[in-house]
Amino acid sequence: MNDQEVQMLVAATSMVLLILLITVIILFVFFQKRKLKFILEKKEAEKQYMEEIAKSQIEIQEQALQNMSWELHDNIGQLLSVARMHINILGTQLTEENKEKLDDISEIVGKSLQEIRLLSKTMNTEIIQNMGLIKSIEVELDRFNKLNFLVATLQTHGEERSLDIKEEIILFRILQEFFSNAIKHSKAKSLEVTLNFESDRLIILAQDDGVGFEEGEIEKGSGLINMKSRAAIINAEFAMKSAKNKGVSLTLSYPYK
Repeated sequence: MNDQEVQMLVAATSMVLLILLITVIILFVFFQKRKLKFILEKKEAEKQYMEEIAKSQIEIQEQALQNMSWELHDNIGQLLSVARMHINILGTQLTEENKEKLDDISEIVGKSLQEIRLLSKTMNTEIIQNMGLIKSIEVELDRFNKLNFLVATLQTHGEERSLDIKEEIILFRILQEFFSNAIKHSKAKSLEVTLNFESDRLIILAQDDGVGFEEGEIEKGSGLINMKSRAAIINAEFAMKSAKNKGVSLTLSYPYK
């Protein structure tokens, strides 16, 4: 075999090896893309599955709250109304001194009836839908002020935007969870809520002046998990900050649909 034939053989061998190498690379890249696509599709399917579970849980919770709302308004509210009516009738048969004492009892029953009616409103999904986010928050904060739980205020900035009704309820439920923590655990004296309607999103800030907590103390709490999962469903950015004796602040950034 002469030199020219050797060179041709080497060139042919090199070409075959190059083609094989390119083929292997193409196949490797192809299978890697398929693998990556499969992984992404699997993660997306898992995400959708978890979102569906979360949505189902929220629907169940909303139905339970609505049933409780009806129970409070229709049954317990009715019983208190009847009790107050009988107290007032009884008052006409008593002396002036005893009547004053009975009036105090009647006033307490009346306040309890008013509180139940307000509470039933903020538990009923249909009423919240009719009132809207701002009015629903106002009703809830007014209830805290009337019961002297703390001093609660609401401020709004920017032009109010119409929001998706279901997502509006989710935002309100997140705030309710925060309010509940402020009253039950925070020992706060004041609660401030601010709604900023920006051009592309709604920024909600809620903060109290309570005892606060270290960041790691409540990370696994069910209340925080509920708030985070609800925020994730509507693609809202969720952030909560706190420190010992420095209160708690919640920030929600909700992009308009």
